[in-house]
Amino acid sequence: MIDLRHLKGKRYAVMGLAKSGLATAKALTSAGVEILAWDDGEAGRAAAIAAGIPLTDLNTADLSGIEALLLSPGIPHTYPTPNAVATRAKAAGIPIVGDIELLYGAQPRAAYIGITGTNGKSTTTALIGHILSLTGRPVQVGGNLGTPVLTFEPLGEGGVYVLEMSSYQLELVPSVAFNVAVLLNVTPDHLARHGGMDGYIAAKRHIFQHPKRSHTAIIGVDDEHCRKVYDELEAALESAVVPVSAEHETKGIYVLDGKLYDGGTEPIIDLNTIPSLPGRHNWQNAAAAFAATHAAGVPVETILEGLRTFPGLAHRQQLVADRDGIRYVNDSKATNADAASKALVCYDAIYWIIGGQAKEGGLDGLEPFMPRIRHAFVIGQASEQFATWLDAHGVPYTLCGDLKTAVPAATDLARAEGLRGATVLLSPACASWDQFKSFEHRGEVFAALVHASIDRSAPAEKEVAP
Repeated sequence: MIDLRHLKGKRYAVMGLAKSGLATAKALTSAGVEILAWDDGEAGRAAAIAAGIPLTDLNTADLSGIEALLLSPGIPHTYPTPNAVATRAKAAGIPIVGDIELLYGAQPRAAYIGITGTNGKSTTTALIGHILSLTGRPVQVGGNLGTPVLTFEPLGEGGVYVLEMSSYQLELVPSVAFNVAVLLNVTPDHLARHGGMDGYIAAKRHIFQHPKRSHTAIIGVDDEHCRKVYDELEAALESAVVPVSAEHETKGIYVLDGKLYDGGTEPIIDLNTIPSLPGRHNWQNAAAAFAATHAAGVPVETILEGLRTFPGLAHRQQLVADRDGIRYVNDSKATNADAASKALVCYDAIYWIIGGQAKEGGLDGLEPFMPRIRHAFVIGQASEQFATWLDAHGVPYTLCGDLKTAVPAATDLARAEGLRGATVLLSPACASWDQFKSFEHRGEVFAALVHASIDRSAPAEKEVAP
């Protein structure tokens, strides 16, 4: 746990007691800091009581003498409607910050690498952490990726905190200056929370605030919004601004046809040979991770070793097994059609497991990928809706109802057809809440069912091209 005893004698308010908020309350309490903690939800309050955290209703409490309001990033403080406690704090002139602000104040001698973007930030964060771990330097990885930062180990000088930063979190770190800051891409997302696209872009740009002397800004330039940010920062910053691309040559780091270039005329690695980094979106992630770790002083050979040995991130095109000529890929994180498209473009003979709670638009936009689908196996609430869509696009399918039925059915058909490059792909294009606790739970169930299915006796692979 991060030591916050330098804050002893001050008063803080903690609003929101889910994972990160509860960790914040515990860290402050352990340091002897007086806190006023509250959550508008019963579950959060119950978790605090179980952890021995006293509760104070911040909707009515006296906020005088409060140093700052530590707000969980999921709680709105501006748009679309600010939380009442945040409104009270602003009226009283109390700063509103997040737990990463406390980490930065407690560990000022460590180095900080921040990663943001609409898509790919979790994979890039994990990849950067993996590469840095090969150097022997003390590294902690978390933030929006899942690990509350105040549960980190204190690293001090020589250590590196690698932090995935959501747009929500970036609005709550007024003092944080990243040594290396990465912006991967920007597409419309969370617009209601930020008051529109301009507000969303502005939140993402916060990752480049307070550039240090050793600051390096790394920006994906494959979308219009980020190209504009790159042009503006290159003109304004004296520190390094490095473009990365998965589509075209740049003066920074780029990938063409899966081959990564570091400014030279010869590629330094073929990403097509790395199963954990499939597809153009992962090529951008790899280019950004290369640029970030190179800026952090990691030798090129170590970076390349890290790319080759990266195990992938759970539930994001995670290779669960490769048996009898069939790959089994867990892409449970693909909760909408756009996310599913990133996986569908990577494989040729797909036995596609889809369904759950459908998002707006359903499967619309996936039409170009349907020639890759050998058969679809449909589960969950979206079954009838997806069956109608698949019928309209000439895709054969089976209504399975649940994963327990779909996984062995997909396995049996893939074995029977015996196509080289066959992939049983869970990329549901749906939320998971109809049958699972979370997308993580869905992916874990899929992986368990895959291992149960492939343990059955399998026929020999046929010599048939896809």
